Amino acid sequence: MSLVETATSVSGAFDSIPIIDIGHASTHEERVALAQQIKDACVNVGFFYVKNHGIPEEIIDTALSAMKTYFSYPVETKMKASPPSRKLYHRRGVHYRGYEPLLDSNLDPANRGDLYEGFVVGWEELVPTEDDEKKADDKPTTIENLWPSEPVGFREALMNYYHAAFNVGKFLHRLFALALDLPETFFDDKLKRCPVMRGLHYPPQTGPEDDRIVGIGAHSDFECFTILWQEPGVQALQVLNSKKQWINATPIPGTLVINIGDLLMRWTNDIFRSTVHRAINRSGVRRYSMPLFIGADPHVEVEPLPSCVSPDRPAKYENINSGEYVAKRLREMYQQGTGTQAGGPE
Repeated sequence: MSLVETATSVSGAFDSIPIIDIGHASTHEERVALAQQIKDACVNVGFFYVKNHGIPEEIIDTALSAMKTYFSYPVETKMKASPPSRKLYHRRGVHYRGYEPLLDSNLDPANRGDLYEGFVVGWEELVPTEDDEKKADDKPTTIENLWPSEPVGFREALMNYYHAAFNVGKFLHRLFALALDLPETFFDDKLKRCPVMRGLHYPPQTGPEDDRIVGIGAHSDFECFTILWQEPGVQALQVLNSKKQWINATPIPGTLVINIGDLLMRWTNDIFRSTVHRAINRSGVRRYSMPLFIGADPHVEVEPLPSCVSPDRPAKYENINSGEYVAKRLREMYQQGTGTQAGGPE
């Protein structure tokens, strides 16, 4: 059955999120079988867990410990950059790197703000090298990160996890290619240097259930796909099905959550599903998570893939430039936030 034919029979009325074991993929046949499972998950749900992903627990634990220490500081300390002349607030300057204060964004226009704080980083070599490529087609693919003056080891902890998760992403985008009836290496030169990662802290949510301030409002991600580590034992993430029911994406130890973003949905002509989700932390304890957002490099032109188009399902989208699309979505995300804390834009 073709991709287009598969998509015509989808209801989207899922009541659970599939778990896929990616630990056995040494042969082409194993990867094709995995790609079939991933295709089913992307077409029907837009979310899936992966287990046996290969990221050592020590790397995760070290990153989590560093985040807990950093987010425990007062705002004044969290805003101290290294060197001190730099400005750590992530909206000071052209690009979004550094500290995100509470209520700084608002992904759901119906709400009054997102109750999380974060730290935003992008690609950076663990040890800088002279031949570290920074451009593709004469356009920059990396943006310099900003780092706090403390805690000691914060940069190394986050970047070790970043690179480990990005390696999972490189493996996954090959499986996505197979799932889309493309050569396995189709995305290799298109998703090279652009992941953005957030270390996130969600304070416990109090107040009435219908309060319009939640951990993060209902939204869909706007890159190609997201790799999420979420702290076990703290329920917050929920996924919306076609019956308008919120399905819990319960943290499962040893897994990562993968979800499709709007850019890959466009690329696949809506065959892969970019599913609306939210996070509401009513657990009574602090919640920590690390999403890595993998998108196409800024120079890439995105148009519906041939395998996702047919006479009965013509292309739904015009060609777009990946960099321009993501920049627009970022502006929309932060224009709706309060921007009133931690030295917001003047």
